[in-house]
Amino acid sequence: MKYAVCINHVPDTAAKITVGSDGKTIDKGGVSYVISPYDEFAIEECLRLKEKNGGEVTVVSLGSDAHKESLRKALAMGVDKAVLLKDDSTRDSFSVARALADCLQEISPDVIFFGKQSVDYDDSAVGLMVAEMLGLPSISVIVKLEIADGKVTAEREVEGGREVVETKLPAVFTAQKGLNEPRYPSLKGIMAAKSKPIEERPASAAPPKVEVLGMQKPPARLAGRIVGTDATAVPELVRLLHEEAKVI
Repeated sequence: MKYAVCINHVPDTAAKITVGSDGKTIDKGGVSYVISPYDEFAIEECLRLKEKNGGEVTVVSLGSDAHKESLRKALAMGVDKAVLLKDDSTRDSFSVARALADCLQEISPDVIFFGKQSVDYDDSAVGLMVAEMLGLPSISVIVKLEIADGKVTAEREVEGGREVVETKLPAVFTAQKGLNEPRYPSLKGIMAAKSKPIEERPASAAPPKVEVLGMQKPPARLAGRIVGTDATAVPELVRLLHEEAKVI
């Protein structure tokens, strides 16, 4: 069995983000980066499948040399191979998916995993785009997965409950929180990862479909105010909710 996990190198969710001087990107100064959290569930699931069924796990990321930090962590967790698709340009979801799909077509894995979304832009689009480009079935936001004899049974989150679906390999999956508990890299794994090679490939070109025209931080929250302390304040409160807050 061959497993592939596509990961992204994103700002730490605890980082303070500011808009860059160009008004279109974030200011990277002083920002620490990590593997996108949902991608860690994807890595863990492939490692568990490998431990159960045997095989090889390859992790793929598209970006600059900075992405090697996240690739090294994946290697330290137990991944066998790492591939960096070198590209310093700004891409949208479509152009990212196209480059990943071209690489995955060469690797030809049985199981392809993504996190359900990358926590930088939160598009939740790349994994499913890749499946469509490769002509493969896909199951998104999965919280349970069983694979036996090339057949797949998965549970995925839907509004108000869970849905059980079946398909056959090869297939693409996107991982939701609750699928597993990602392991921490061991000291032995961290040391071994330092000597493991990261294969570098040029990312295939694909014109973006979306252009970022500008970024801005959300406005600061207005201070709260007390309009009264008893029932006589209700009419004024209703008026404010209707005319100012516009929530009723």
